[in-house]
Amino acid sequence: MKSRIVLVVVLALGIASLVIVQRRHDKTAVSANAIVNMAADAQRDALRVPMEMTRLSDDEETRIGDEMAERYIAASDRTESKYDLQNEAVVQGIGARLAIHAHRSLHYRFHLINDPNFLNAFALPGGHVFIGLGLVELMNTEDELASVLGHELEHIDHYHCIERVQLEAQMRKLQLGVAGDLVQIPLSIFQAGYSKEQESEADREGLLLAVATGYSPFGAVSMFEKFDKLHSEYVVHADSPSDELSQLAIGTLMGYFRSHPLPEERIAQAKQVIAEHHLESHTAQTPLPDLKE
Repeated sequence: MKSRIVLVVVLALGIASLVIVQRRHDKTAVSANAIVNMAADAQRDALRVPMEMTRLSDDEETRIGDEMAERYIAASDRTESKYDLQNEAVVQGIGARLAIHAHRSLHYRFHLINDPNFLNAFALPGGHVFIGLGLVELMNTEDELASVLGHELEHIDHYHCIERVQLEAQMRKLQLGVAGDLVQIPLSIFQAGYSKEQESEADREGLLLAVATGYSPFGAVSMFEKFDKLHSEYVVHADSPSDELSQLAIGTLMGYFRSHPLPEERIAQAKQVIAEHHLESHTAQTPLPDLKE
């Protein structure tokens, strides 16, 4: 009931803002999708309170995450060539170093999706982090990779993943203790991202996690700058990109941009965190081994 009240209030505020903008003849477009997204975030935030009150144990979360990861891996076209194993070893090595500094004592596992068209990363409850080869191939340093893996790890560390499962189960009237019910929770919800507040939290904490592990905070900055360039080429202008991507790659890239704050906002926040924690001198980055075959 409370969540419905919050939803109604947010919708009312959104409609009011539209009216004000129209009366001012503001040229900035305010879309209905923006209001719907804002309302959805508000509803999820309102439902997070009971999720926190009924939080699952780490063992329960791990069981759920393991079942979901097993289902995802089984459905993936995963090869085991020497090339693939070497690539995944790089991801797992950096991930393992990050996991040492995580707040929660979970068995964190890191997986490389050997698909050059998959320009995204996501986490599952209990400690599973997946990253696409297409996203890794945009990177030049271990520090950039650490920033992305750290971001996803923090979605687990701060209970964003398991709260999403609990919320989906509540909305679908599923029993989390029943393995068959978990099949009804699509893995795409984890690729779709979280609320803006949760994404920003994962950015902040992921940057600090990378620094605690010995990586440069400017790995996050340079990664966001690359996203900003791609966003400008494929979303803002979308007519003359300097890097030619396949339609499948563009599709996953668009999904990434839809589920995360604007790159310019992420750059600004990263620089603010660096200034607040006096990390300006931590500029040295480590080149990433070539992951291309």
